[in-house]
Amino acid sequence: MVGLGAWSLPTAALILLLLPRSLEECGYISLPTRIVHLGDAITASCIISQNCSHLGPESQIVWKLGTELQSGGRQQRLPDGTQESTITLPHLNDPRALLSCYLRWGHSLQILDQAELQAGYPPATPHNLSCIMNLTTDSLTCQWEPGRDPHLSTNFTLKSFKSRGHCQVREEAIPDCVPEHGQSRCSIPRKHLQLYQSMGIWVQAENVLGTRVSEQLCLDPMDAVKLEPPTLWALDPSPELAKPQPGCLQLRWESRKASLYIEQKCELRHQPQLGRASWTLVGPLPSSSLQHKLCGLIPSKVYTLQMRCIRWPLPGHWSDWSPSLQLTSSLRAPSVRLDTWWWQRKLDPRTMDVQLFWKPMPLEEGNEQIQGYLVSWRPSGQAGAVLPLCNTTELNCTFHLPSEVQEVALVAYNTAGTSPPTPVVFMRKGPPLRGLRTTARDPHSLWVGWEPPSPQPRGYVIEWGPGPPSPSGSPKTWKMEQNGSIAGTLLQENIRPFQLYEITVTPLNQGTMGPPQHIYAYSQETAPAHAPELHLKHIAKTWAQLEWVPQAPELGKSPLTHYTIFWTNAQHQSFSTILNASSHEFVLTDLEPATLYHIHLMATSQAGATNSTSLTLMTLAPGESKLHIILSLFSLLLLLLCLCGAVRLCCRPRKNPLWPSIPDPARSSLGSWVPTTMAEEVFQLPSLWDPSLPPITKITVLEEEEKKPGPWESNDSSATCSLPTLVQAYVLQGDPRAPSMQPQSQPSSSEQVLYGQVLGSPTSPGQGHYIRCDSTQPLLGGLTPSPKPYENLWFQSSPLRTPEPLVPNQEDDCVFGPLIDFPLLQGLQVHGVEGLGGF
Repeated sequence: MVGLGAWSLPTAALILLLLPRSLEECGYISLPTRIVHLGDAITASCIISQNCSHLGPESQIVWKLGTELQSGGRQQRLPDGTQESTITLPHLNDPRALLSCYLRWGHSLQILDQAELQAGYPPATPHNLSCIMNLTTDSLTCQWEPGRDPHLSTNFTLKSFKSRGHCQVREEAIPDCVPEHGQSRCSIPRKHLQLYQSMGIWVQAENVLGTRVSEQLCLDPMDAVKLEPPTLWALDPSPELAKPQPGCLQLRWESRKASLYIEQKCELRHQPQLGRASWTLVGPLPSSSLQHKLCGLIPSKVYTLQMRCIRWPLPGHWSDWSPSLQLTSSLRAPSVRLDTWWWQRKLDPRTMDVQLFWKPMPLEEGNEQIQGYLVSWRPSGQAGAVLPLCNTTELNCTFHLPSEVQEVALVAYNTAGTSPPTPVVFMRKGPPLRGLRTTARDPHSLWVGWEPPSPQPRGYVIEWGPGPPSPSGSPKTWKMEQNGSIAGTLLQENIRPFQLYEITVTPLNQGTMGPPQHIYAYSQETAPAHAPELHLKHIAKTWAQLEWVPQAPELGKSPLTHYTIFWTNAQHQSFSTILNASSHEFVLTDLEPATLYHIHLMATSQAGATNSTSLTLMTLAPGESKLHIILSLFSLLLLLLCLCGAVRLCCRPRKNPLWPSIPDPARSSLGSWVPTTMAEEVFQLPSLWDPSLPPITKITVLEEEEKKPGPWESNDSSATCSLPTLVQAYVLQGDPRAPSMQPQSQPSSSEQVLYGQVLGSPTSPGQGHYIRCDSTQPLLGGLTPSPKPYENLWFQSSPLRTPEPLVPNQEDDCVFGPLIDFPLLQGLQVHGVEGLGGF
C-alpha cells in the first residue's frame, strides 16, 4: 500500500496519478545471508531499478530495523541509472528481526521491500547419553541432554551401528532414529537390535550454523535392562503361619511377567505414615521367596512401604519404586504407667463413694493402643476372687466400696493383653504444704510453686480448673509429679487468658496424703472495663480544676499504672499529661479565656488502656469573673436577709396575719386609760356605711380609782362588788370614713384584767346578760372569720339585721349572768341606737 501521509485530497489525487502502480516492484533488498551469529554485523543494500527513475534524482531511501529508524545508510546512483542505499548493522542482538527499506515521498514513507533476519548459535554438543532396555515395550530407549538453546531450528538424530568386540569394527548400520520435535529421547525397536551383541550409539545435532555430535556409547542392550517395579501385597494370616510378634508386619510381592525368568534382587523401604521420619532401607531381599517379615517397628503404627528390583548378578538398572502399600504393625500389650488420683466421700458408716482418675504414661516410645481400662478389688476372706468395679474407655470412674477396703487395682488392656496392674491405695492424711504461690509466664501457662513439707513427699498431684463463678461441675485437669524434691511445676494444658483458675496441690507421701492447698490465679488479666468519669470542680479564665472518683479494684482486671489526661481546644490543638494511679484530681493551666475545650481521661494498666467519656467545658470570659463575684455577694446578702426574716417570724408571738391586730384585754391596764377625749377615728367602709344613720356613738367607760379585787377574782362567786365612782365619757362623733390625724396611744398591759362577753341587745326589754370567764387568754379561740358585732360596728352586713341570740357553752369556764355582775360593763352605753339596728 502507498501511504499518502497528511496530504490534502487534491494533492493526494495528483500523487496517485504520478506514482507507479506498486512501489514494491521498483526496489528490493539484497543480503549476503539472512542468518548470522548472534551479535555479529550484517550488511544490506536497497536497490531501486531504473524503471522508477522518474521519481527524481533526489529521492531518499530510509532503513528501519523493526520499528526503529536506522541511520548510516550510504545512497548513490549507479551508472546504469539505478539508485542504491547500503547500510551495515554492527550488532544483531535479537534472534529474529525485520529489516525494512522505505522511500521518503513528501511527508510520508513508502515501503519498498522487507527481509527477515535470524541470529543464533551453532548447536551445542549433546551429552549424558544413556540407554535403557525396556522388556515390557521390547525396545532400547536412549535419552540425552541437548545443551544450551541455539535460538535456531536444530535437528537431532540418534545414530547407531552393530559391531564386534568393543565397538572397534562397524558391521551394519542401524536406521537413524529421529525424535519428535522438542524431545530429547528416541527408542530403537527390537527388530533393529541384536541382543548380547555390542552396538555403538551417538547423537548428532545440526542447524544452519554448524553440526555437533556426542560421545559414542558402546553397550550390549541386555546390560541396559531396567526391570518393571514389583507389586506389593499384604500377607494374609493363615493357621499355618505363627501369630506375628508385637511390632512386626508381613508382606509379599509379585514380579512382572517380562522379568519372571531374570535373576534379580530387591530393596524395601518404609516410613511411618504420620510424622516427618525419613525412609528406612531394608535389603537386599532375594526375589525367590516373594515374601518378607519386617520386625522392629513401633507397635500398632501405620507404615508406608515401597520396593524396587534390579537384574542380578548381571549388569542392569534399578527399577522405579513400586506403588506404596500401607500396613499396620502388630499390636502389643500396653506398656504404660498409670498415674492415679482420687476423691473419697462417705455415704454412710459402711460405704464410701470413690471417684478415681488416671493418666496413661508410656514407658517406651511408641503408639500404645489402649482399648479400655479395668478397675477391680479383692474381697477379704475370698481367696483368688477378683470383683470388677468398672470397665470403661474413659480416664475416670466412680464406684462404691466398703469402708474397710483400702486398695483397688487398675489395668489397661487391648487385644494383645493387659498392662501390669497399678495398685491404688487410699492413703490417710499426712503433713500439708508450707506455702503455695503462682506466677503467669504467658497467656497460656501458669507457674505453681510451693514449699515441700517435712518429711519430703514422694510426689505431688496438681489439679486445676475454672474457678468461681464457673459451675462446680466444670471439667478439671490434673497431673502427677513423681519427683518429691521439686518445688514447682509449669501448667500448660487447658490454660486460657482472662480466666480465673483454681489450683490445688496435694503432697503424696509413702502411705499418706497431705491436705490439699488451694490458690486462685489468672494467666492474663484484662484491661479496665471503663475509665473514671471526669467532673468539673472549679473553672476560671485560664484554668480549670477536674476531679474523678478512682474505681475500686476488680477481680480479673489488671491494676492501673497511671492516668493520662487529653484536652483539645477549638483549633484542634491537643495536649496531654500523665498522672500516677493514686491521683484523683488535676488542674489544667495556661488555658485561653472564653475557649471551648474537649477533655477525656485514659486509664492505663499492663493489660491495656480505656478512655472515659468526653467532658466539654468553656473557660470564663475576662469580665465574667467580677460579675461572678458580685452575683455571689448578692446571693449571700439575700440569704442573710431571708434568715433574719425567718428568725423574726419564729420569735414573735403567733397571730393571724389575715386580720387586723386586736388588743388583748387580758394583757391591758385599765389604770393607764386617761379620761380625755381621744382623736376621732374614721373607718373607711364604703360598702357598709349608710349616710342616713346618725354618725354619733358614745361609749362610757368606767375606770377604777384604786385597784380593788372584783367579785370575779374572789373565790366566792356570790360576793358582790361596789360600783365605780368615776366615769369618763369617750365620744366618737363625725364621719367615720374621715381618716384620723392623731395617732392613738397604746395602753400598757402591766396588769391582768378579767373580761366578759355581752349577751343580748340594748333595745330589747329586760336586763342584759354576760359570760364571765376565768381565762386570761385573748378572745381569739372562738372567733369566726368575721368579727363579732360588738367588737367592730362597721363589720355588720346590714343595719336592719336582727342579732341572733348567743347561747353560752356550758363546757367553757364561763359563768352566765346579768350585766350587773360585770362592773366594767355597767358604764357601757350606746347612743343613737335608733339607726343601728340590732347592736
